[in-house]
Amino acid sequence: MNITLRQMAIFEATARLAKLSLAAEEQAISQSAASQAIKEMEGQLEYRLFQRQGRTLTLSPEGEALLPRIRQILELSRDITRRDSQAVAGHMTLAASVTIASYLAPSLIGRMQSTYPEVQVKLSIENSENVLDSVAKGRALLGMIEGPATHPELTITPWKTDQLVIFCPATHPLAQKPKVTFNALLRERWIVRETGSGTRSILDAELQRLGINIDIAQALNRQEAIKQCVLAGLGLGCLSHLSIARELASGELVALNTPLNLSRRFSWVAAPERANHPLHQAFITLCQQTDALGTAY
Repeated sequence: MNITLRQMAIFEATARLAKLSLAAEEQAISQSAASQAIKEMEGQLEYRLFQRQGRTLTLSPEGEALLPRIRQILELSRDITRRDSQAVAGHMTLAASVTIASYLAPSLIGRMQSTYPEVQVKLSIENSENVLDSVAKGRALLGMIEGPATHPELTITPWKTDQLVIFCPATHPLAQKPKVTFNALLRERWIVRETGSGTRSILDAELQRLGINIDIAQALNRQEAIKQCVLAGLGLGCLSHLSIARELASGELVALNTPLNLSRRFSWVAAPERANHPLHQAFITLCQQTDALGTAY
């Protein structure tokens, strides 16, 4: 068996991008050459690596099992060609869910690039489900998500605590209540995040635990849109305290004292085979140092 690094790179790119044409473009070869490389690799392994669904390629079970090892081999091969394999330099993609991307990631990226001038960080803003997918498929070196999650191929490490807040405009009758009851919450309409977001999953889990249902008027994927809908009197909102801190301080919005337990953890997400990557380790270390100093947020 003589599987080449070139074949492995084409396989990895096809798995990550889910289209042979995109993988071929990334690898600077023709689509027919990419297809031939995959066929040759499958011939040597004696099993299929992909299954075709329309124009999209999905990994076969055997391909799923092989992919982490292929990425590890490719990472090791890149280390060999680097002048200093432990140098903190190059490009990395950070996939972060919306709250983290909006309120925490920019300052962290700034510190990363000022500490390591040869590093360029690209921020990809996605909901938590898509962050997991991006890291698993190699589109991002590191992910940062909100709320609990599991993934068979990834390491998910708790980072810091966050608190979700139920809020309303200062003019809302509930804004004057020292404590809001379940019955009062059930009489209101709600403006919430979309399914798949970390914020929504925490809210749904707490409502399920309590066995109650709320009247969802809007499910939106933009925090600003949720805040504006709440200010317009369209319903109660539920977001991280990070995202409404300015409005709470100005008095436009009021955080309600409710019986709901909406504490959550932010977490880092990484593929085990890439956890020792110098960029990965440097970014995590910088986050930990920033937390210890208490200066970032």
